[in-house]
Amino acid sequence: MPELVPILVAAAAAGAILMIALGLAGNAPVDPVQARLTQLGTMQAKSLEELELQSPFLERTLRPIAAGLSSRMSRVASSSFREKAEKRLALAGNPGNLRVADWLGIKAVGAIVGALLFIFLFGVVGVLGLPPILRILMGAVGLMFGYTIPEFWLGGRVKKRQHAILLQIPDALDLLTISVRAGLGFDGALAKVVEKINGPLTDEFRRALAEVRVGKPRRDALRDIVPRTEVAPLTNFIGAIIQAEQLGVSISKVLQVQSEQLRIERRQRAEEMAAKAPIKMLFPLVGCIFPSLFIIILGPAIILIMQNLTPSGGAPQ
Repeated sequence: MPELVPILVAAAAAGAILMIALGLAGNAPVDPVQARLTQLGTMQAKSLEELELQSPFLERTLRPIAAGLSSRMSRVASSSFREKAEKRLALAGNPGNLRVADWLGIKAVGAIVGALLFIFLFGVVGVLGLPPILRILMGAVGLMFGYTIPEFWLGGRVKKRQHAILLQIPDALDLLTISVRAGLGFDGALAKVVEKINGPLTDEFRRALAEVRVGKPRRDALRDIVPRTEVAPLTNFIGAIIQAEQLGVSISKVLQVQSEQLRIERRQRAEEMAAKAPIKMLFPLVGCIFPSLFIIILGPAIILIMQNLTPSGGAPQ
């Protein structure tokens, strides 16, 4: 019996080695080219119609219409109008990667939809007696309404983005100052800000860093941020950085002064908003709370006065 122990141990070791070998053989890396060929072989061929139907309905219907209208409007639109639209899209952060031609197509679609909507709404009233000339006039009003509605939306996006940049500047500049004083160069500190903070301001810094990496001068990359944002504190900060680079002044000192100035401005904006709060609260108080108080306080008195002024009973007829 004792002589069987070495045999059993050897058999167990051999079985373990065999299982390890089988496991390694089963987990062998698959050739990516062979896997791709296998996938292509098992994939069923689809027609162009099936591939087109896989896209969303709005993309299949509205996008071709908008593309055709945008090409026509691009021929009619002047260069100044195109430059203005491009600038406003840049200020809004190019939502949805919109180009000028796409924006013109959206405005054209909005104008057509607005005209049809106004004609439909006032056409029902026209059956009751509204003259046809007024219906045509309402269609023209709807055309202008639908054409200008996208501008209001874009203006809201511009204001929202500028406000977000304004709120983000002090924190980003504090981190930039700390990174520079810790020994990083300006580009490295700017990359650290881009890494740690998310928002429209860091998106602009990321774009400037990418332009610097491809060979654009840093002062030009920073200067191009100004027309894409049009935020006064950011404009002053970029101007100070460019001037410090040109004059050879220490950037860390400039960043420290700018960060202190921005903190003071942020505190002043907070104090200004706090001072405006009572005036803004006055309208809800007058419109919502005071009428309820008047009803609760004066309601019973008005009921008693009306009961005393009303005669107790009429004379029998």
